[in-house]
Amino acid sequence: MRVEIIAFIIGVALLVVGLAVSIGLHEIGHLVPAKKFGVRVGQYMIGFGPTLWSRKIKGTQYGIKALPIGGYISMAGMYPPSPAKEAAGGRAAGGFFATMVQDARDANDETMLTDHDVHVFYKLPVWKRVVIMLGGPVMNFLFAIVLFAILLSGIGVQTATTTVASVSECVIPADAGPTACESSDPTAPAAEAGIQPGDVIVSIDGTAVSDFAETSEIIRASAGEQLSIVVERDGEQQTVRLTPATATRVETDARGYPVVDDNGDTQYVEVGFAGVGPTVEYVQQPIWAGPQAAVENVGAVAGIMWQLPVRIYDTAVDLFTGQERDPNGPLSIVGAGRLAGEVAATDAPILNRVAGFLGLLASLNIALFVFNLIPLLPLDGGHIVVALWDGLKRAWAKVFRRPPPKPVDATKLVPVTFIVVIALVVMGGILILADLFNPVSLF
Repeated sequence: MRVEIIAFIIGVALLVVGLAVSIGLHEIGHLVPAKKFGVRVGQYMIGFGPTLWSRKIKGTQYGIKALPIGGYISMAGMYPPSPAKEAAGGRAAGGFFATMVQDARDANDETMLTDHDVHVFYKLPVWKRVVIMLGGPVMNFLFAIVLFAILLSGIGVQTATTTVASVSECVIPADAGPTACESSDPTAPAAEAGIQPGDVIVSIDGTAVSDFAETSEIIRASAGEQLSIVVERDGEQQTVRLTPATATRVETDARGYPVVDDNGDTQYVEVGFAGVGPTVEYVQQPIWAGPQAAVENVGAVAGIMWQLPVRIYDTAVDLFTGQERDPNGPLSIVGAGRLAGEVAATDAPILNRVAGFLGLLASLNIALFVFNLIPLLPLDGGHIVVALWDGLKRAWAKVFRRPPPKPVDATKLVPVTFIVVIALVVMGGILILADLFNPVSLF
């Protein structure tokens, strides 16, 4: 038990480090193009809260903060300078949101040395602003591709191969209680045919098979029919004759789940049964498997993000009713850490644990990629929309030969940003509570 606890803590710690690396890469994706395009960057920070370490290099303060739940870079002139203040003392009038807008403008003005400062974000061409804001999410996407490539092409995918691991001695009915063979049970066809553990199934009735799924499909469809099976044993090929027995098994759908009727009763089907168990090995995938997996995950995560408010509501209902949560639903950082701990503490070979951790970290980076592209401030997608709107206004004025419009003042959207932030905090709080008291478990 003590070893499992230590392994769980190590898994959580590794996820924190992996998340910090992911955040750092995200902010580098913003930092590098910003500096390349001449924008002054005052700070590059990983995390929030108290500063643990910082150092100023070439005008930029680099640092690490205590809570690795995000990061940021501060660029000069994210928004245009404030218009001339007419109110006494220069403060905005009009209530809470008007004050918020003015505070945002004042904070933005402090990042610019003068009103004519050229090293500012808002003066860049639209495409450069889009590149800077896209840089962060794209870095998460590229990191996910690397992680998936290591997982799929470096380690491989656990696959049931055509190498025989075990041979059943008898045919046991699906609804039988005991798992040991009785004297009345018929001999399994594979044992009767002389197939042995270690044999490699090469072909069945002239059809070459490359994995156990193909082998099983042929056998299940051939109940009562004699099959000619070529196996390789000790480097030599030999042919055996095998007639699959008819066995009753639980019917499953394409995902492997049991099929039930309208009354909720499990459905059974009669299939061919040989009695061979496969060897499971890691099979390395082609190099393009990593990018393909990343793209497929983007689609899956985008589907969840599109329904995020509904998913959060369902999670809250499950939390208060005690129902089991959807394992494919959203998680907080607490839930992700818990899964990482479970992966590290499970009783499995170390390679399996590494593969599980890499898959989890890659999925988190896909989630960061998709989430940050949501077109709402303060997310990167919101800044991209503002830049595109500014470019559209300028293009419209140019087409109709009108004077160039003023830059889009995104500080006017601060009230909307405030509402979005509150919504994100509420949803994050619900997920954290659910991950603490009604967690999703891998096992």
